[in-house]
Amino acid sequence: MTSGFFSGGLLKGLAVRVLFFLSLALMPIGMIAIVQTWEISSQNQTSAELSLLAVTEQASSAERRVLQEAFGAVEVLSALVRLYLDDPEECSQVLKEYRDVTRNYEVVGYVGLDGLMECSSAGGTVDLSERNWFRSALEHPVRAAYAVRRGAVSGKSVTVVQAPVRENDELIGFMAISIPPSLIETEEEPPLSLTPLAMVTFNADGDILTSERGMDLSGVEMPENISLSVFAGNETKVFFAENTESVTRAYAVLPIVPDAVYAMSAWPEDTPFLQVDLTTRLSTLLPVAMWAASLVVAFWALNRLAIRHIRKLGRQMRRFALSRTLPRDTLAPSIPTELAEMETAFVAMAESILRDEATLEDSLREKNILLKEVHHRVKNNLQLISSIMNMQIRQAKSEDARFVLRRLQERILSLATVHKNLYQDDNLVRVDAKVLLEEVVGQLLKVGLGPKAHVKVTQSFERISIDADDAAPLTLLTSEAITNALKYIPQSSPDAHLDASLRQIDTELAQLTVSNTVSGDTAETGTGLGSRLIEAFARQLNGHVEIESTETVYALKVTFHVPKTAKQTYDY
Repeated sequence: MTSGFFSGGLLKGLAVRVLFFLSLALMPIGMIAIVQTWEISSQNQTSAELSLLAVTEQASSAERRVLQEAFGAVEVLSALVRLYLDDPEECSQVLKEYRDVTRNYEVVGYVGLDGLMECSSAGGTVDLSERNWFRSALEHPVRAAYAVRRGAVSGKSVTVVQAPVRENDELIGFMAISIPPSLIETEEEPPLSLTPLAMVTFNADGDILTSERGMDLSGVEMPENISLSVFAGNETKVFFAENTESVTRAYAVLPIVPDAVYAMSAWPEDTPFLQVDLTTRLSTLLPVAMWAASLVVAFWALNRLAIRHIRKLGRQMRRFALSRTLPRDTLAPSIPTELAEMETAFVAMAESILRDEATLEDSLREKNILLKEVHHRVKNNLQLISSIMNMQIRQAKSEDARFVLRRLQERILSLATVHKNLYQDDNLVRVDAKVLLEEVVGQLLKVGLGPKAHVKVTQSFERISIDADDAAPLTLLTSEAITNALKYIPQSSPDAHLDASLRQIDTELAQLTVSNTVSGDTAETGTGLGSRLIEAFARQLNGHVEIESTETVYALKVTFHVPKTAKQTYDY
């Protein structure tokens, strides 16, 4: 019931359809607003990320200056050292003077492809062939920076910056500079609007070079299960990930020395840069709020101007259809003109229907009276004919003549009974077969039993409504069947009986049964006039006759159709 209401009632309502089409009309505007909102939100997100990257760049300014100067130095010294490679002592003296002048680096030296550093600011020869940074440089001869826990010369924790040295495009060695952590720590940083939780630099291999804790990286807010090497490249990136303590952090990554060194800062998830302000949130909800407000206003206006008046008009129409009652009050005076015209047309139509129905009722009443009068007159005429025939029967001289006249009289009285029942019943179209057959059988038994008064008669008729057109053939058929039964019941049999019944055997199917006791010498299948009349009346009823005969019982069964509704009649 509920499913049918929603699928067939509510969804087909005027309000739902109007709101649906209004939603379609507002959809382009809503889509534009949503796209614009998304663009604004995206721009705000981009601005927040740029702000975070800018702060990260400021926070890594000391590392960036030191490392960029170191890379610039190794690039310059790579060109200079080639002039002194033939004289290691002079080469070492030049590099020592450079280190003394700059006073920024621990060691400045040139390392050959064999791993021996014979030209350096420290003098002497140092074997670096087993150092990890040197092996990595041989595998990838590009400029790079490495974190060294213990320097081969200084014995301190340093950051090694190296660049390949080539001659005629052929790799001949590496120029390297070791930077002490104190150099970066002494660099003055600009004041920051926000301070990150952690700040590290790392090389292209993902190895951390510096952090706010120096080379002691324990407790650094590093992203868990993510290798820093995936961020190597020239693109900046802001992402969210869980740290080693499973706390969500925001991370900003940017290159400070292209293709060599990168800086990464860690920030709380609720960093102000990343928070969506109230204006952005409201702008996100604005299209939905506009759509909802439009639907509410449209529904309110539609309900106030049309729907409630249409429903009231519908209730008036249903009340008129059920009780033929005109509306006691009209719709509100402020209703739209179209609805006022509909109400006026309905009231005029209702008044016209009432007048037409009154005229039809008067006409029908007159026709019923006339029709009853016709049936009454026909019944009286048939009874008059029966009385005349009764007089004729008394004057008849032969028994055969009296028998024939009495049979005709019985048939006429049967027809008179039909017309009597028709004019006594208010329903002139259908009659009650039980009342009709009980009266017909009663008349026949009064006249027909005579010397056979000892016969046990049983009547069982169900109340079945039949058409007036079927009443006459059913009555005449029953009369013929009862008459034949009385004719063949033996007078000498003390157990003689006559049974007549009418019952409903299906929705539109009835069966009339007449059975009687017979003697062996009188049992016949019926070949006279009565049998032929029974067959004819059965055909008029659109039925068929079945006869069951034994040595002692003769049964006649007539099965015929009984439509539930009256047969359609045509006025020609």
